[in-house]
Amino acid sequence: MRVMDSLVEAIRGAAVFNPEVQVAPACILWTDHDRQWEPVIPVLQSQIPELMVLGDYAPEQRKGPAIWLRCVVAARIPEISWPKERPPIFYLPGVSRQDLRAIETCPAHLKPLAELQYRGVIWSQINSKDWTILAYLKSGDGGLGLDVAQDNDTKSAMRLAVHRVLDEEISRLKGKRLDKDDFNTLLAGGDLMRDVLQWLDLGDAWKGSRDDNEWKAFGGLCQSHFGFDPDSKGILSGCTQLAKHEGPWQAVWERYREAPQRYLNIPKLIGNCLMPKVDLFSDEKVVEGWPQWNKEQENSLRQDLLRLANEPPHRARQQILDQENTHGRRRSWVWAEIEEAPLACALEHLAAIAELTKTSLAAGTIDDIVAGYRAFGWRVDDAMLRALAHVERAADVDAVKAAIRSVYLPWLEESARYLQKIVEQSSYLGAGDQAKRAIEYCDGDCVLFVDGLRFDVGKRLVESLQADGFDVSEELVWAALPSVTATGKAAVSPVRDKIQGRENTPDFEPVVAQTGQSLKGGQPLKKLLTDAGWSIIARTASGDGQGMAWCEVGDIDHEGHERGWKLAKHVGGLVQEIRERIAELLAAGWKRVRVVTDHGWLLLPGGLPKIELPSVLTENKWGRCASLKSGSSTKERLYPWFWDPHQFFALADGVSCFKKGEEYAHGGLSLQECLLSHLTVTHGTSMQTKTFVRFREVQWKNLRCNVTVEGEYKDLFLDIRSHAGSPSSSVIVGAKKPPNADGKASVVVEDEDLEGRHVEVVLLDAKGVLVAQVASSVGGGER
Repeated sequence: MRVMDSLVEAIRGAAVFNPEVQVAPACILWTDHDRQWEPVIPVLQSQIPELMVLGDYAPEQRKGPAIWLRCVVAARIPEISWPKERPPIFYLPGVSRQDLRAIETCPAHLKPLAELQYRGVIWSQINSKDWTILAYLKSGDGGLGLDVAQDNDTKSAMRLAVHRVLDEEISRLKGKRLDKDDFNTLLAGGDLMRDVLQWLDLGDAWKGSRDDNEWKAFGGLCQSHFGFDPDSKGILSGCTQLAKHEGPWQAVWERYREAPQRYLNIPKLIGNCLMPKVDLFSDEKVVEGWPQWNKEQENSLRQDLLRLANEPPHRARQQILDQENTHGRRRSWVWAEIEEAPLACALEHLAAIAELTKTSLAAGTIDDIVAGYRAFGWRVDDAMLRALAHVERAADVDAVKAAIRSVYLPWLEESARYLQKIVEQSSYLGAGDQAKRAIEYCDGDCVLFVDGLRFDVGKRLVESLQADGFDVSEELVWAALPSVTATGKAAVSPVRDKIQGRENTPDFEPVVAQTGQSLKGGQPLKKLLTDAGWSIIARTASGDGQGMAWCEVGDIDHEGHERGWKLAKHVGGLVQEIRERIAELLAAGWKRVRVVTDHGWLLLPGGLPKIELPSVLTENKWGRCASLKSGSSTKERLYPWFWDPHQFFALADGVSCFKKGEEYAHGGLSLQECLLSHLTVTHGTSMQTKTFVRFREVQWKNLRCNVTVEGEYKDLFLDIRSHAGSPSSSVIVGAKKPPNADGKASVVVEDEDLEGRHVEVVLLDAKGVLVAQVASSVGGGER
């Protein structure tokens, strides 16, 4: 992280509030009596769109007098816009916090702002003083905690070099004492490649943050290294040279490729330059530097994909593979990294679909079908989700939809119909006494239920867990029919032997065998579990690893019904959430986490094929299944209910749906809905080398947490998180701390508003894997 990134985060962090007891602040006031930050405000404004400046009226610079700032707060300045989820930030040069506090003596030009200190917040030090540059670099409470000399020469050099300091990586400044020589080196030497890119990106704003001597030095370096005079040539000429990246400009281009997200204006500027004549046969180096060329190729690819809607599957597959040969190289270009080549990125996965669907699953025995799906079929479903995840704009979504429907839908339909045919001729493997056999559990088992963990999504979870060092075993299972939560969740619970069906149940909801009470609502199932000796772990808890437990996580099925095809964009985050939950449970002491699920699902952008089933024939109808009224008959296939083989229901044929326009549905009979994988997760061999480590003591002194650990704690680190398995939920100031030789370590919670809140105190290994955790509350008391 750069100093500038940390500074932006700190300023915005002043607006963090507790919505339970506070309202959102109207603005953030940034007072700077000594005007120390003023030279870099133009650069900061390029990074913070909500940053406004008190001064003479100059709206094009987001600058104006106090009354103009009041109008900004009231959203009365239409030409000024910023992300509305953030409050505006008002930089007040020459104004101190005390100037605003003393309302009676407040200067007239500031009085319109005085009231905002009560509706807004002031970004200031913990002692209420203005943040100076030195204070921000040195302070451990809200600043960077660096070791900076405080002599006048150092202070002077630091203020002159502030623009350089802002762009420095914090890690390069830590661990040493910074004095005038360090800041002078930054000011005089710097990094020419980076300076060139920043000048090209920010233009006059960057130039304005340099004094005359610095600008002249920059021009001389450009002249000697590149034969290029920034004053006479200008930014567009420099962008042209960058796009061509010939000779010494190659090094600048390579630097740009390392972190293009830092220079968001460069693509647009290159786009304003004259591109040389190029064609499909031009050398890659000639064309890759021009975003115009990439855009033209995206447009061409979009049209080619849209035309696939009218092609038969075999031709569509070949055309997709041909397009991959043409456009695949663009994924390694810088434009793909800044998400300006979404179709080229999606094409990688469309090509995988095209290649894999050359092999049909509609052949052989049921064992052949299962073997094929386990070997490659699930990868088709996975590739479909990954292709959709790359596109955002409506035109791109339409193009990817057309390609998916041209090759994925026929393959999906064919495999579903064949599976249904085999089941009709023999029997369904997810039915009968074999499917209801008791599963043996033992002390230390935690069963984690995930609603809608489809086979391919489960494979992503397995890869993520194994990458973190966990051992994972997989067990192939068939979903209970119909493949809906009401039927399937009870079927995978540890107490399914205490559950049975009930006649004339139109919602496929089984009942408690002993009392006949419906399981609807979830509470009856929990009672069955607790009566059988199982503990129920809430979503925010982890238990103590004793006995046997049931818990639930993930909202895959809910997200699918809510979002349709857009579920594809959220699968990665949902898998991460499940992985973090498993890590939390194992760190809490559970020996095994048994991941179970109730059903999979079908997802097809643009909607599954519609099939008619008159409502007058049905008691209840879902997307892919329906319960029939007594005496009704239909040509749809009928299947016995898992919980009562004498009660039948209708399943939609192939991958069709009883409802129009449904992009996400389940309840039917297909590999995607019914073939599932249950997982058993344990600590991996490498993680078991630390045979014993635990927290012996956790004590709080205000916001400081002091811990003592015992066991094999070498190379472990202490952190405090709101969610144990989520690194992004860390609430401490600075880096994670290792215990000392006596097993002691301490960290400070950053936000005093968290006092009394539940947190998890955790120990991590060098790879960030949870090794131990204990629940606590900030400050040691409950709110």
